[in-house]
Amino acid sequence: MSTINTPAGMEIKAAIQPGYERVLTPEALALVAKLSRAFEPRRQELLAKRAERAKRLDAGERPDFLAETAHIRDGDWKIAPIPKVLECRRVEITGPVERKMVINALNSGADSYMTDFEDSNTPNWDNQISGQINLMDAIRRTISLEQNGKTYKLNDKTATLVVRPRGWHLDEKHVLVDGKRVSGGIFDFAVFMVHNAKELLARGAGPYFYLPKMESHLEARLWNDIFVMAQNELGLAQGTIKATVLIETILAAFEMDEILYELREHSSGLNAGRWDYIFSCIKKFKLDKDFCLADRAKVTMTSPFMRAYALLLLKTCHKRNAPAIGGMSALIPIKNDPEKNEVAMGGVRNDKARDATDGYDGGWVAHPGLVDLAMTEFKKVLGDQPNQIGKQRPDVSVKAVDLLDFKPETPITEAGLRYNINVGIHYLGAWLAGNGCVPIHNLMEDAATAEISRSQVWQWIRTPKGALEDGRKVTADMVRAMIPQELVKVKEVAGSGATYDRAAQIFEQMSTSSDFAEFLTLPLYEEI
Repeated sequence: MSTINTPAGMEIKAAIQPGYERVLTPEALALVAKLSRAFEPRRQELLAKRAERAKRLDAGERPDFLAETAHIRDGDWKIAPIPKVLECRRVEITGPVERKMVINALNSGADSYMTDFEDSNTPNWDNQISGQINLMDAIRRTISLEQNGKTYKLNDKTATLVVRPRGWHLDEKHVLVDGKRVSGGIFDFAVFMVHNAKELLARGAGPYFYLPKMESHLEARLWNDIFVMAQNELGLAQGTIKATVLIETILAAFEMDEILYELREHSSGLNAGRWDYIFSCIKKFKLDKDFCLADRAKVTMTSPFMRAYALLLLKTCHKRNAPAIGGMSALIPIKNDPEKNEVAMGGVRNDKARDATDGYDGGWVAHPGLVDLAMTEFKKVLGDQPNQIGKQRPDVSVKAVDLLDFKPETPITEAGLRYNINVGIHYLGAWLAGNGCVPIHNLMEDAATAEISRSQVWQWIRTPKGALEDGRKVTADMVRAMIPQELVKVKEVAGSGATYDRAAQIFEQMSTSSDFAEFLTLPLYEEI
C-alpha cells in the first residue's frame, strides 16, 4: 500500500492502493483543501436552508415563483456563448465511471457521454479513485481493457466527455479537512480539474460538467463561485468551465431562469432529470393528504405535472440561448425476446420523438444499443442542424398550478406495490455490493429510480389515498409481509449474496419507519 503527502490539516482515512498516487497528488489535494475551506460553511448553510424549507412544505406551504427574482425572469439576458463541441448534443449516453463503461460509452456514437460519479455509481473509495484514473486515461487516449479474451480500446472518434460530480448532500467521508468531511462534489470536481482541465483544452474540448440535485439558484451560485476560484487557481480564463444543470427537484423547477442566470458565464443549459424529479415531488409533498401518485409505471412524461415541467424547461432554456436536453428513458434492449424488445424500442422511439418535436436539442440514453435509435428520431426533426435553440416556444405558458397538477393518482395495484419492493431490494443489494447502475426487469435502474420505489411505498402507507384498486389499504404490515416474498424473487434473478438480505432489512426500515430518510444513499454510504 502506498502513502501520500497531504496538505496541512488534511487527513485521508482510506487505503491508498498502488496507482492512487496518480490521483491524490499534492496539487489535487491542495485544491480540494482550498475549495473546502472557502466554501464548506456555505454548503452547510444551504443544506440547513433545504431542511428548513422541507419543514415548511411538510406544514402545508406550496412553492411558487420567487417575487424577489422577477426582474431576472423578465430580463432580456442570455448565457455566454457555448463552445463548438457542446453545440451538438442530440444524443447523450450516461453511465458510471467504470473502465469498460467509459470505453464503450465514448465509442457508442453518441454526441456526448455523461460519466457519472453520482446516481449510477456506488461512491465507495475505490470506485471514486479508480474512476478518476479511468477518466485521466480516457482523455489521454491511453485507456484499454483486457476482459474475457476481448480487448477494449477507444475508436478514433469519441463522444464529448461531460462529468457529473456528486450532489451537495453527499460527503466524501474518507477525506477530512480540519477534522470535517469534505463535500463529495468538491472532491470529485477539484481532482478532475487539476488533472484534466488543461489536457482537455489542448485537445480541443474543455472541462464540462453536469450538476445534480440542486434545489435553488443559491446552490447554483455556490457552484459558480467554486468555478471562479478553481479557474483562478489553475490559471484558466473565466468561463472555461461549462456546466449543465439537472432540473431534478420540484423546487428547482420554480427557479430555472435564476439558475441559468447564476451560471450564465459557465452555463451549457439544463436537463430534464425526470426520475429524480418524480422522487422529489413525492418527498416534498409526502405529508399532503391530497397528494398521491399512481403506480410508478403510470407516471410518465405525459402526466400533467411532468408535461408542464418539460415544456417550461424547454422554453426557459431557448429564451436564454441555452441548450435544453431531455431526460432518460429507462428502457433498454431486451435480448432473446424480439416481441418485448420491439415494445421497449417503441417506447424509447416515442420518448425521443416527443422531445425532438417539442424542441429539445437532445436526450439521454442508458445503453449503447439505443444511440442509433435516439439519433434517428432527433435527426428526423433537426436534420443537419446541431440543435434547435432557435425554436422558441412563446405558445408555452406554465403557471405554478400546472407544475403542481399531480396526476395520475390511480391505479395503485398490488403488482405495482410488489414491483417497487422488488426493485428497491434488488437495487439496494447491488449498490451495497459496489454497483450503482443495474438492469432490473428490462429497465436501467439507478439511485433515482430506486428512490421513487421506496418513497412511494412510504407514502402509500401513510396517505388516506394509498389504497389498492381492489380497495385494500396499503399498510406497513402488508409491506412487511411482501418483503420476504420479493426477496426470494430477487435472489432467483440476482443470486444469494448477503447484501440482498441487508437490502431487504434497509428497505423495510426505510419504507415503514415514521421518519422519512432524505436520500436512501445517505444511510447506505455509512455501510460501505
